[in-house]
Amino acid sequence: QVQLVESGGGLVQAGGSLRLSCAASGTTFNINTMGWSRQAPGKQRELVARAGEFGSTNYADFVKGRFTISRDNAKNTVYLQMNSLKPEDTAVYYCYANSVGWDYWGQGTQVTVSS
Repeated sequence: QVQLVESGGGLVQAGGSLRLSCAASGTTFNINTMGWSRQAPGKQRELVARAGEFGSTNYADFVKGRFTISRDNAKNTVYLQMNSLKPEDTAVYYCYANSVGWDYWGQGTQVTVSS
């Protein structure tokens, strides 16, 4: 079992920045991919970014050039630096970790971007 706890969400004006953190605990030694998805009201959950165990990263087109994902494997923590935020980035952001074929999810953290 893997437990994930996110932090760092909040309210920010358009153009501002936020940094999300997600710490994993429990059986962490089998975690390979960690990442972030988001879900806006009335919309489906969508992948934002993911980071492989050895440093590979992937981003959704709508965040390329604005968001950066990083991992600290020693701390079992993944981060999402979000710059140049837009009102359409408003959503609940969920951290996830893949371990032995299972996806584990955090409880989510709200990000609200005002215009």
